[in-house]
Parts: sequence; structure tokens; C-alpha cells
Amino acid sequence: MDHQIHGTYDTFLVILSYLIAVTASYSALDLAGRVNVSRGKHRLLWLVFGAMSMGLGIWSMHFVGMLALALPVKVLYDLSLVILSVLFAIFVSGIALLTVSRNKLEVKELAIAGVLMAGGISGMHYTGMAAMMIGITYDKGLVILSVVIAATASFAALWLLFYFRKDQSRFAYLYKLGSSLIMGAAIAGMHYTGMVAAHFHASEHQYGVEVQIETETLAYIIVLATFLLLGITLAGVFINKRLSQKDLVIQENESWYRSLYKNNEYGIISLDKAGTIINMNPAVPKMIGIQAEDYLNKHFSAIGLDMSAKDKTKTDAVDEQSSRLLPKDFETSFVQPNGNLVELSVMNIPVEIDGKIVGNHIFIKDITEESKAKKKNKHLAYHDELTGLPNRRKLNERLDQSIEQSNRDSSTFAVMVLDIDRFKMINDSLGHTYGDIFLQGVSDRIVKSAEGFETTIARMGGDEFTILCNTGPEGEEAAELAERIIEALKKPFHLKDNDFYISASIGTALFPVHGRDAVELLKKADTAMYKVKKQGKNGHQFYSPDLDVQLLENIGLESDLRKAIERNELVVYYQPQFHAQSNRMIGVEALVRWNHPTRGMLSPGVFIPIAEETGLIYEIGTWVLSEACRQMKKWHDEGGPLIPVSVNLSSHQFHQPNLVEYIVKILEETKLEPQYLELEITESMMMDPAVSISILEELNKIGTRISLDDFGTGYSSLSYLKKFPIHKLKIDRSFITDISENHNDKAIVATIISMAQHLKLDVIAEGIETKDQLDILTENDCHEIQGYYFSSPLSASEVEKTFFVPNRLPSYQ
Repeated sequence: MDHQIHGTYDTFLVILSYLIAVTASYSALDLAGRVNVSRGKHRLLWLVFGAMSMGLGIWSMHFVGMLALALPVKVLYDLSLVILSVLFAIFVSGIALLTVSRNKLEVKELAIAGVLMAGGISGMHYTGMAAMMIGITYDKGLVILSVVIAATASFAALWLLFYFRKDQSRFAYLYKLGSSLIMGAAIAGMHYTGMVAAHFHASEHQYGVEVQIETETLAYIIVLATFLLLGITLAGVFINKRLSQKDLVIQENESWYRSLYKNNEYGIISLDKAGTIINMNPAVPKMIGIQAEDYLNKHFSAIGLDMSAKDKTKTDAVDEQSSRLLPKDFETSFVQPNGNLVELSVMNIPVEIDGKIVGNHIFIKDITEESKAKKKNKHLAYHDELTGLPNRRKLNERLDQSIEQSNRDSSTFAVMVLDIDRFKMINDSLGHTYGDIFLQGVSDRIVKSAEGFETTIARMGGDEFTILCNTGPEGEEAAELAERIIEALKKPFHLKDNDFYISASIGTALFPVHGRDAVELLKKADTAMYKVKKQGKNGHQFYSPDLDVQLLENIGLESDLRKAIERNELVVYYQPQFHAQSNRMIGVEALVRWNHPTRGMLSPGVFIPIAEETGLIYEIGTWVLSEACRQMKKWHDEGGPLIPVSVNLSSHQFHQPNLVEYIVKILEETKLEPQYLELEITESMMMDPAVSISILEELNKIGTRISLDDFGTGYSSLSYLKKFPIHKLKIDRSFITDISENHNDKAIVATIISMAQHLKLDVIAEGIETKDQLDILTENDCHEIQGYYFSSPLSASEVEKTFFVPNRLPSYQ
């Protein structure tokens, strides 16, 4: 008959069981980290070894705790159930380590693993209890509580294992020790709760099992085996921890370098010592359009970077380097399978291990865009951005090359300097945007004109172009080219809904006749071009030695002209204008002269071109306008007659932003009434109708009169006459000179007079020198006359003495 027996606990063994639980927990925390960082077969070995070590530790804690209970009867153990309980513990530990080795642990996974682990721990405990060869009954409530404690302990253990698995900080062991104390207490709590739930009964059948183990023997075996296993485990963990720290550093470094290799924007091809491709990063296929697997384990030359003879030489050098292993870099090109050409920069870096070179890394960079940018920058450095023609730097380079070539083969070439006549007027009238469009059109015509000639055409800046042309000793090809260009530029340019006409002045110097270096040739071509401008523009001339004398004279005149106003050397002459039928004076035209201190009285044709080139024309024009108004007001105050004075406005004056204020100021200073000032403008000033109409309307509002000078010689539209507030037309002397002999001139003059009359405009003819010219004009109803037939330009005192004084009343004399 069974009867219940009661036992007592050995305090030492209870404490020992707790210490075993703590030690097993600490070991588990370290093993979890080891399993997590291991890979491949090492991971499996650590998982198996760790599960056995951790399982035996937990099992040992349970059996030491069971041995801590001293019963009044001798208890033996069923060896098969003992072994089964060990397997439960190892299975539970395997679940724990496998779970926490994941990179990410979800709540659901934690719950499933916790339930399995709690079941395993409970199974281990109660299987171990069943191994006791004694009758046992259980308090169901406490059994359930022990299972709950087992589940709670499992969840906590799994979470702590997962949390501390990678901790390598200096305080990691303290965190793990604290966690081990908590885990040990939880495991011990589950065990002793289960022990309290058990009620032992003496039974006769406890000695019926064949394989039995004495309690004392089991205890010593457990303690010895446990501490031996845990000691070995901890020793292994300690050693491996030191090694793992090194491995971790190596792995981190390897990860850094792998990341650098994989994510590098440079293509990297790894070669062995023989030049065989052993690896390449993802940038290589992307960069040159190949499949990596098609070239692995093949020689580097199979990629085929040697796409040209020049590049083949370089690529062969790299192939040679694969064996000689010398660093080298170069640039090459590669045609992708889709036909696209890419520019590449290739650099060969030897790979050295233990002092021996074992292979190479070939670094490849796509420099297609960089190469395009370099080419573009180089092009811009040597070409004009507006026209695309070579610039001054490129011309100087080509000029030096031409000189060297001509010296070698005794050939001749020409340096031609071209300047656009009237460009400044177009640029001032229409603005820089249209000026740029105009220059592009000019350059296109020059280039087309040069087709068939061996030339270099450069834009030097502004409206100046320079041409190098291979030619014969006499310069016949250069002369022919110049004529072609002049003819091409005579055709109108259509800008802003209007046609504009220009001409070109071209000067040419020949090598070696006119100079043997670049500076001398350009200087002499420039001198010849200025001679063309001085002679009326729109032409071509070769350099000749006498032009240097004229150039020096012009330089001297420019220097003197800058001081002429300060020294009161400029004077105003006045040419009277008459009514042909009554011989009555109807006005005077103010004409500037220069009373040079050594060269005497100089006409405008000598110094006005210099003034226009140097910008002095504005200052001279202002002085002439002010002096003419002052003189006319003086004549009015002295008894008249009350006639107007005509003053030519330069293009500089007409296009200044404050022209009207400038005119009003002069009138106010001189006190001349506006109706007695007649401003003469040319057709070329009206190329931008919108601007010109606005200026002329403002001048008309203040009371001044507007005269269109040199009518018929320009190219402006006749519609200007009805749009603009113009009061008078002046027929140019070029139509008057041969009017008595040339029927075309006579017809043109008659047409101009008739047109002016129908438009209710006054008309005056200049340059009348003969009676025949006068008769033809009067027959066509042109009665306002100006010219040497009546009077040459006179000084103010001569005009007054000859025309004004005789006709004044006595009181004014």
C-alpha cells in the first residue's frame, strides 16, 4: 500500500542548481552571438554544439535541483527517461538558437518559438521527474503555473538572446551577466514550482526497472559532466570571442571593400597573374554593354577595348602588363554592341599579397561626357562663339604654321583684313541682338565666297574678319576672293522686316613680299584696309610702302585732333543756300574745317573719318552744333536775315539716349529759336523705323526742322518718307555732277523732285557748279539751290561781309 512521503531540500544543491542555470544562460547568450555571425558549415556546427552545450546546462540545473530534494527513501532513476529528458533539453536549446539567429524576429515567430521552447522545457522537467522510480502525483494548479512560468521564461530568454547576440561593446559582459541572473531565476522558478506540485509516494514497483542509476552516482556524474562541459564551452566561447572580434573586424573590412567593389561607379575588372578575368563589378557591363558571365575565366583581351589601331597599341600594352604587372593608365574608346561609342579612361592597378603580385585590378571610367566637354572647351578656346569661325588665337596659330610652311616650300600666301562698312550704324540702330544676327549672316556669305580657295577665315572681334589665303606670287587668288566677298556682301540683308545694305573694305598683305612675320603682315593688311576706307570704302587694295607714310600721317593727325577743340583750331564755315529765281538767301549749311597749326586749313574729308574711327566725332559734332546756333543767333540779333542754319547730325549724336534734351539745352544756351535750326540726317540713321520715328517726332515737337541729306544714295525704303516727320529732301551731288550729260541722272533727279512735291516736302539740290545744271533743275521745279555756282563755303565774317551787311538797314551797319 502506497503512502505519501515528504522530503527536504539541500540548500547547497539548490544554490548550485541556480548557479548552473545562470552559467547555462550566460553560455547561451554568447553561443547565440556565435551562431549568428557564423556562415555555412561553421554555422551548423555551432548550432549543434551550442544546442548540446546549452541543453545539457539546462538539464543539469533541473536534475541538480531534483537531487537537492532529500527523500526518506532511496530513489533510483530510469536511465531511458533520463536520456529522453536530455534530448528534450537539447531540442529546446536548438529551437532557441535557431530562432535568435534570424536577422529579424517578428512577434509571431517569437510567440511560436516561445511555445515550443516552453513545451520542451516542461517536457524535459516532467520526463525527468518521471524517471524517478517512485510514485508521484501532481497538483494540477501548480503544474499549470509551472508551465506558465516555463513559457514566460522562454519568451524572456529568446528576447534576451536575440537582443544581446551581436553586442560587442565593452559593457556587454555586464549586460549578459545581469540577463543570465534573470534567466537563471526564471528557469529555477519553473523547476521548483514543478517540484512543489509533485507529491511522492512509496511504491513497490520502483525497483522493477532493469537499468537503474544510483542517486549519488547520478549526482556526481551530472555535476562533473556539467561543469566540465560548461567549462569547455565557456573556454571555447572565450577563445572564439577573441577570434570572432578579429573575424568581425575582417568581415566588416571585407564588407567595406565588397561594397566599394560592388557599388563603385568605376568599372573594375579583376585579373589573375595570367590576365584571366576572375571577376568584374556591376558597373562594367552597364558601362560597356556586355554580359559579365560571357567573359569570366577568359583573357582580358577578349573584351576588345582595342577598337582602333591607336588604341590597340595601348590595349596590347595592358595585355603585356597582365604578365609584367606594371601600373599603367591610358584613354581609349569602345564601341558597344548597340553601336554607341564610349570614351574610356583605363587604369591598371597591381594586386599584391604577401609581397607578391598575384593579379591586377583594371579600373574603367566612362569619360564620354567629360571628353565631349573637353572638346567643346577646346573648340571654344579657338573659335568665335557667335559665328563658329576660328578666333584670334586660332588665326595666330594658323598664321605661324603658314609662315613655316611657306618658308619650307617658298610659297606665297595672303593675309586679308576685312572690315564691314556701316556695321556700327546697324548695330546702334537695331541693337546688339540684330547686330549678332547680321554678323552671322556676314560670316556665312564670306565662307560661301571662299569655297574653292585654300583659306582660313577668322573673326577677330566686332565686324573685323581676317582671312589667310594661299595665292600666287602676285596675289591673284586673293584679289579674286576679295572681289567675290565684296559682291556677296552687296546684296541686302533682311533684318527686322527691312532690307539693309552694307559694303566691305578689304586690305591685303602678301608673304614674304610685304612681311615675314605675323605682326608685320597683319599690320600692313590693316593699313591697306584703312586706305580703302579713306578712299570711300567698298573695295580692296594690296599693301604698298607709300601707305605707311599715310598711316603715320593719320596717327599724327589723330593725336593733333584730340587737342584741336581745346586749342580752338576748329572753325565753322557756312555755305549759303539760295532761291534760284529770286537769288534770295534762304539759309546756310554749317561745315566744319580744321585750321591745323602746321598743315593749314583741312577739309572734313581729311579728319572726319579719323574722328569716326576714334569716337571723337561726338565731341566735334556737339561743338559744331553749338557754334552754328550761337553764330546764327548773333546774325539774327545784328539785323538778320532771319534764316535757318542747317547742321549735320552724326550717327553717334542721333542715337544718343538724350538727343532731344541735348538739342534743347544747346538752343537754350544759345537762345536760338528752334524753327531756325535745321537738322540734317542720313537715310542710314533710320534703319530701325520704330526708334527713328520716335526720335524725329520728339525733335519735330520742339520746333526744329528735319532734312534728309544725300537722298537717293542710300537703300532705305521710300515708305520712310510718308512715315517720318521730314520737312526737306536734299538731292545728293552725285546725281547733279553729270546731270547735263547723263539721262539716267536727269530722270532720277526729276523723279525725286516730283515725288517730294507730291509729298509736300521741300527739296534742295547741292553741288550746283554750272549754268546747265541750274537750268535743268529749275526746269524741273527745283528752286532751292546750294553749290559753288552761287558760293563756296565761307567763314562767318565773309558770309556777313558778302551777303548780310549790304542788305541790312543803315541802323544795323
